[in-house]
Amino acid sequence: MIRFLLALILWVTPAMAEISVDPDRSAVRDGWWRLNVELGLSDIAPYRLFMLDQPRRLVIDFEQVVWDGVIEADLLEPGRATGLRFGPLHDGWSRLVIDLADPLAVTEAGMRRTDAGVALSITLKRASAGDFAASAGAPDQVPGQPTLQQQSQTDDTVVVVIDPGHGGIDPGADRGGVQEAPLMLQLGSDVAAALEAMPGLTPVLTRDRDHFVPLHMRVSLARAAGADLFISLHADALEEDAAEGASVYTLSGDGGDTASRRMVERHERGDLLSGVDLTGQSDRVASVLMDLARQDTGPAGRRFADLLVQQMRDRGVRLNARPRRNGQFIVLSAADFPSVLIEAGFLSNPGDRARLTDPATRAVFAQAIADAVQFWAAEQR
Repeated sequence: MIRFLLALILWVTPAMAEISVDPDRSAVRDGWWRLNVELGLSDIAPYRLFMLDQPRRLVIDFEQVVWDGVIEADLLEPGRATGLRFGPLHDGWSRLVIDLADPLAVTEAGMRRTDAGVALSITLKRASAGDFAASAGAPDQVPGQPTLQQQSQTDDTVVVVIDPGHGGIDPGADRGGVQEAPLMLQLGSDVAAALEAMPGLTPVLTRDRDHFVPLHMRVSLARAAGADLFISLHADALEEDAAEGASVYTLSGDGGDTASRRMVERHERGDLLSGVDLTGQSDRVASVLMDLARQDTGPAGRRFADLLVQQMRDRGVRLNARPRRNGQFIVLSAADFPSVLIEAGFLSNPGDRARLTDPATRAVFAQAIADAVQFWAAEQR
């Protein structure tokens, strides 16, 4: 197992970075047979949304978003939305509630950078009362509180957290009637089943159904589970169908500093490193400690990625022309456990799409991942 010891230096902690709402770029208004919610933010913010019934409401939770200077009446153009309110929730989270005149369903939701800052856009269209009632309900998870628990294990047990990409309101890539989110959930379940058959390995899924998990929360869930290894699963789609085959990403060599800053800004200090409470530490100290941790976890992650490519090649999994890559993905930014992102293939490529949707071929892929984990775990002991 990978272990490391970090010495703590006490510094004065600055306030957590707050994200403001720009009233001039924000509105809740009717569109053509739809309701449009547009919020202008000063930076990227983790968020989640869900519906509640009796009365009908759209609820959006944000992390680190403050509503200073925003007037409720200025945001709302009455129509399909009859009212709204917002305010702090707890532990750095706030909530926006929009009252709905009719049953609506979210058809699009996304956050993007613009010249003016960041924009969150949500589109809702008409739905039947029955469909609305069936989909409404508050999530079991309280914002900011991971639901996965520390796994019961011995010192020889390796906890492998499997992260099926996307889910819920974020279906991911969609080509030929195949969506990335449910397909990666199936692949993740296949990998978990293969790992369960191996002694000394404990698989944990960040999601076991079709629901939305914010990117930063996936890392927190892994930490709460006591992860020794984190594997994120994706299947992209490009405008052209020439790209094909699987590839494995690790955090880029020049992305460590950026990842550290992002983690410091987005997480509570006590959640940055498992077993190390950084409450009371400055951004500078937290970043230094995380860089020290990566001196162990970075090479371990790259070693696993190399083993994984070799196992996939040995089992005949179709590989990309350049199967080992680096990137600055958020899900690779944890410092306290090795992480890889597997691009299982391209849904825009008919061959990849057929291979990933075929249970037999997918089982070979899952077994290659499990074999690589087993070899890697044996090296770490």
